[in-house]
Amino acid sequence: MPKVIVRTTIPFLLFLLPLYSISQKTLQPGFNPGEYADLLQLNFVAIGDTLPMQHEYVLGNGIYKKIFRSPEVGLYNRCELFTRDGNTVVISLRGTIAKSGSWLENFYMAMVPANGSLQLNDSSRFDYRLASDSGAFVHTGWLLGLASLSAYIDKNLGPLLAQGITDIIVMGHSQGGVLAFLTTSYLWYKYHEKFPSMRLKTYASAAPKPGNLNYAYDFDFITRNGFGFRIVNQADWVPESPVSIQTVQDFNSVNPITDAKTTLRKQKFLSRIALVHVYNKLDRKTYKSMKNFRKYMGGAVGKQVNKTLPEFVAPEYAYSMNYMTAGSPVILKADNAYYDQFKFDGKNIFIHHLIKPYLYLLQQHYPYK
Repeated sequence: MPKVIVRTTIPFLLFLLPLYSISQKTLQPGFNPGEYADLLQLNFVAIGDTLPMQHEYVLGNGIYKKIFRSPEVGLYNRCELFTRDGNTVVISLRGTIAKSGSWLENFYMAMVPANGSLQLNDSSRFDYRLASDSGAFVHTGWLLGLASLSAYIDKNLGPLLAQGITDIIVMGHSQGGVLAFLTTSYLWYKYHEKFPSMRLKTYASAAPKPGNLNYAYDFDFITRNGFGFRIVNQADWVPESPVSIQTVQDFNSVNPITDAKTTLRKQKFLSRIALVHVYNKLDRKTYKSMKNFRKYMGGAVGKQVNKTLPEFVAPEYAYSMNYMTAGSPVILKADNAYYDQFKFDGKNIFIHHLIKPYLYLLQQHYPYK
């Protein structure tokens, strides 16, 4: 008599997705719209349900068994782990929720080095490596989110890796999407050497910019050949954040701009005076803007973070605000039909950021069965 498995298909109110035939597949490179649609449902629906652990969700691209849900930690972060068809781990990272601490994490946007440590409380320190480049910087608030979840991810992922389940999908939407970038980097540098067969695939949906250009280069390199994606609704403003300020110090060390004064001094006297004046004025403006953002979105916001996490020790912030996007872009282009359906009424500023418009445009541009 065949084994009976109790399964549930997620009751998704926005779209009814037909079931694919389920087959045992290893993790494949490339953007898979059906796979992404599954992950969105898990990220929006499963993460808030009351079903028990070991419950199975039958979706279009596989059978997903929920094996872990973290408590709310840090600034109201939460993650879940699933296995898909018994051979792939899915890490789903929750986005911003309607609590001030969760929003505070987004505004804590001063940069810190992508390699270092955070003192979370009197007895817990998070040592991390997110890039091989010492010039890579990341967002402090989202690093704190990763730090808060890391122990739970490690505790549940480690045994699966040891069992030989080394295909991992990391997924999130909005704040969860940017955490997906950092989580992927963290897992790569922590586990890849020990488990060389480990493969990470990232779907960063509606994600803000995670760090500077050096970090983006590093992320794109470790997920090269079709394993790291950022999915963006063209009409969505969230992926355009945080504010980015590039100063001359943000360029590679070999460039004609950082030491432009040396070149300018070789010009004729009057030209030299005028050009050096303009250069100084432009350089000082951007550098002053960067320092102001560092001061207020680092020091000032950090004091607010301490009201929620009183034992957290604020790190030394980098002198940079050069935020850049990461991941291979999957652009969901909005057209007139889209804007007719998803109308901005002057108040609904997240109209283009939610799951329904993303799935609508996904079906328009990347139709899946």
